[in-house]
Amino acid sequence: MPLVERALAEDVGPGDVTSRLAVPESATGTAQLELRAPAVVCGLPIARAVFDAVDSQLVFTPRVAEGARTDAPDIAATVAGSLRSILAAERTALNFLGRLMGIATTTRGYVEAVAGTETAIVDTRKTLPGWRVLDKYACAVGGAVNHRHGLYDGILLKDNHLAAAGGVEAAVKAAVAGAPAGLRVQVEVESLAQAEAALAAGADFLLLDNRTPEELREFVARFGSRATLEASGGITLSNVRAVADTGVHRVSIGALTHSAPACDVALEISPGGVRA
Repeated sequence: MPLVERALAEDVGPGDVTSRLAVPESATGTAQLELRAPAVVCGLPIARAVFDAVDSQLVFTPRVAEGARTDAPDIAATVAGSLRSILAAERTALNFLGRLMGIATTTRGYVEAVAGTETAIVDTRKTLPGWRVLDKYACAVGGAVNHRHGLYDGILLKDNHLAAAGGVEAAVKAAVAGAPAGLRVQVEVESLAQAEAALAAGADFLLLDNRTPEELREFVARFGSRATLEASGGITLSNVRAVADTGVHRVSIGALTHSAPACDVALEISPGGVRA
């Protein structure tokens, strides 16, 4: 996996000088990956790939299922074998796990907040550069719906597109006429009149950015049966339920990936299991 290889290259470089000096080459043992705060488990296959890239003889054993919610403290996995290898992989594996569990845990909180409604929580492209596949994977593990992966696999006409194209009608007609098979045309609209114009031009997917619940209810009443409605902008755990209760079909949240706090995950070697 290229991202794992790059991460190890920047951390290990030509070798772990500390372990080479302090840890006997023959030393083996078992370490535990410990969860120190409640979390949705995510990233164990990536952690396994890190340990395997450092030393294919290491034995990585998950102790909980990917996507499971755990209470702290808990053991996510164990890894056994060369202690030099385990220590060389430690920080890179924990960096992957901390971020991915943080995203999955944050996402699960939003998904649970709208439980009982028909509104889906959706991720965005506000991901860490180079990490998009993993960030969106973590959102999916947390229960969100993945939106387009990039600019190439989804059409979303935002305010700047509309301005550059000469308005809603021109932009939508051009997009609908040239859209590849299977790609719907989504349009960001700022008023009921703009929404009507977008639908008349052929769109059936509207983005409603930074609208109040009262405004969203009006859009739902007018267009909810004619188009997919997605709310976005300023969504937090404290207001996402109110947004979902308006009847919108989707709520997209950039904070799932750009603001999720990392989970507290640590690696601890079992002293009794160390063998020189």
